[in-house]
Amino acid sequence: MEQYKQEFIEFMVDSQVLKFGDFTLKSGRKSPFFMNAGAYVTGTQLKKLGEYYAKAIHDNYGLDFDVLFGPAYKGIPLGVATAIAISELYGKDVRYSSNRKEVKDHGDTGIMLGSGLKDGDRVVMIEDVTTSGKSIEETFPILKAQADVKVVGLIVSLNRMEKGKSEKSALSEITELYGFPAAAIVNMAEVTEYLYGREINGSVLIDDERKAAIDAYYREYGAKEE
Repeated sequence: MEQYKQEFIEFMVDSQVLKFGDFTLKSGRKSPFFMNAGAYVTGTQLKKLGEYYAKAIHDNYGLDFDVLFGPAYKGIPLGVATAIAISELYGKDVRYSSNRKEVKDHGDTGIMLGSGLKDGDRVVMIEDVTTSGKSIEETFPILKAQADVKVVGLIVSLNRMEKGKSEKSALSEITELYGFPAAAIVNMAEVTEYLYGREINGSVLIDDERKAAIDAYYREYGAKEE
């Protein structure tokens, strides 16, 4: 596993973004882990987060793109932080763009925030985590309505590797439905492998009991990829 992935796993834990226990998700599923990207709240955290996203984008899609698009609202700081990190790490200037939840009718009017889109733009979409693909379902038509853009791919922080609407993961469903690849900084299998039996900040987050709970969860809800 790449060094930055290992660091990112510990970063999620240190930031209290990734937690282990007993959680009830919006879907009603009982999960032994929970991720809340809203816990990234400091300048230092956002700077590091942008760097991890930048490295994952570089590894998965290269740097031949023009715009980072982050769906409102959580995607806005992700897009800004990652655009800055790409500039600092790779010397590449990309624009950031987002949608608004409500169309603005005065001043900086319209539904878009940040850079506008133009025909031929190559776009990377950026999100925190995708479990159902709903935000892409809402924002992809907005992108296509602005200009004739090409979506290079979607990047999220964590692939939960769970069934979406079908037996496949939400990321795989997005690729099938929209025709662009979807990737994550890390997936849950990598997280489990790295943390199992490892002491972080004086405690082992995934011991034998927790590992058994995670394995049981994936036997029931794990995605079945071809």
